[in-house]
Amino acid sequence: MKILVVDDELDMQTLFEQRFRREIRSHEMDFAFAHSGEEALSFLKTHVHEAVLILSDINMPGMSGLELLKEIKGNFHEPPPVVMMITAYGDPENYNQAIKLGADDFLTKPIDFTVLKDKLKSIH
Repeated sequence: MKILVVDDELDMQTLFEQRFRREIRSHEMDFAFAHSGEEALSFLKTHVHEAVLILSDINMPGMSGLELLKEIKGNFHEPPPVVMMITAYGDPENYNQAIKLGADDFLTKPIDFTVLKDKLKSIH
């Protein structure tokens, strides 16, 4: 399963690589990282059909995660990627807007990796 993680915090890449070390080694999961919404769109355009799951932060400079979500749901249909939104804020406004734009799930920071791994297992 190819997973694209979109977060402007550079240490998130290291965190994901540590928490999913076993899954990466066994080729059960393959991660790609983008540090902005613009970078994520560029990745999706050049790696068509690869990312089946996108984990995106909501609050990023430049293109927000919600703007990215709108672009993904509007322009990437084959196969339609599952999009989980991640935010440091568990406020209902961000949640409602993400769901309205087509988010498949919603996580809050700090990420509970046990919960995330359970969610990922149910996808594939």
